[in-house]
Amino acid sequence: MRRTPAVLAALAALTTLTAPAVSTGAPATAGPAPAAQERPAVRFATFNASLNRGTEGQLVADLSTRDDVQAANVAETIQRARPDVVLVNEFDYAPGAADLFRDNYLEVGQRGAAPIDYPYAYVAPVNTGVPSGFDLNNDGQVGGGDDAYGFGLFPGQYGMVVYSRFPIDTAHVRTFQHFLWKDMPGSLLPGDWYSPAEQAAFRLSSKSHWDVPIRVGRRTVHFLVAHPTPPTFDGPEDRNGKRNHDEIRFWADYVAGSARSRYIYDDAGRRGGLRPGSRFVIAGDLNADPYDGDSVDHAARQLLDHPRIDARVVPTSAGAAEAAALQGGANASHRGDPAQDTADFADGAPGNLRVDHVLPSRGLHPLRGGVFWPVAADPLARLTGVYPFPTSDHRLVWLDLRRP
Repeated sequence: MRRTPAVLAALAALTTLTAPAVSTGAPATAGPAPAAQERPAVRFATFNASLNRGTEGQLVADLSTRDDVQAANVAETIQRARPDVVLVNEFDYAPGAADLFRDNYLEVGQRGAAPIDYPYAYVAPVNTGVPSGFDLNNDGQVGGGDDAYGFGLFPGQYGMVVYSRFPIDTAHVRTFQHFLWKDMPGSLLPGDWYSPAEQAAFRLSSKSHWDVPIRVGRRTVHFLVAHPTPPTFDGPEDRNGKRNHDEIRFWADYVAGSARSRYIYDDAGRRGGLRPGSRFVIAGDLNADPYDGDSVDHAARQLLDHPRIDARVVPTSAGAAEAAALQGGANASHRGDPAQDTADFADGAPGNLRVDHVLPSRGLHPLRGGVFWPVAADPLARLTGVYPFPTSDHRLVWLDLRRP
């Protein structure tokens, strides 16, 4: 965890951070920080950046230089949007990778965008690629990505990292990598698919769930981050769809109070969920659209309709609406507003979806939000593009919050 003394001194004098100017439907442009706005705000973001690689160690090798085009595109996207706190999904867990990306890409201006400094970062192990020792996909063989605790070809593939301009209270981070699916009351764990021995060992989180407390001035905001499994790539038993539902439910229970969260335990053995009155932001590629796609019972609505979550401000972009109209296919029959889409998926099925979410607790007062999805005529559309994507099939999603 790097702490730059000059930045620490500056942060200590702040109680909030003025949000950079980014319109709802257009990306930010490079340049000096704007003058203080009427209301102080802090920008939280999530970005499934597809910074995963097919072999162990490859991401570290790629980030050890400054000439990896995709990494530069990811960095430029973050520099254009300029979030104060950002979760990056699909970032392989490997020693040194988070620092290499920060040093060689984020802190280096990309194609006219201003460098961005995150003196704080948090990374931890995840379940992807960790061998379970069981035949979890019931194909008669043990081994391979499908039999890991979370799908992955090596431990740490498709991991995640949090970058922050504000101090991270690392002493009070809670991780839930080892929480067992069977220990969630009323879970959707398919007992007719997994053997009793498998159920006794199967972890709920396909990557991990992290509660990362961030000190914004004198207040703490709990950044609750995860990356639930896609609700696909299975059979009629819908084991991945059910797991996706319960991975999302985990956060719904965690913030709901002791009556619903008392069953939860973290990797250090501490029980229970978030304390009542705590401020939080839930973020990540949830792989669940509130109206369309393959998720079980519109799993994202467990959070969007939650009484302790303020989901009134929905990030949008003009580029998403344009893409849905141009690509057609499944997009034409979607119920959801295409301007709210955050991922560019196959046109035939499932079409573009709103699967990446930034959801604050009530009391944090969301001001505005956006999806980094420029229209095709925008010069920055080179960062999003069309398949094969120059950066990722997901878009960075941000939300500006004002403290009460």
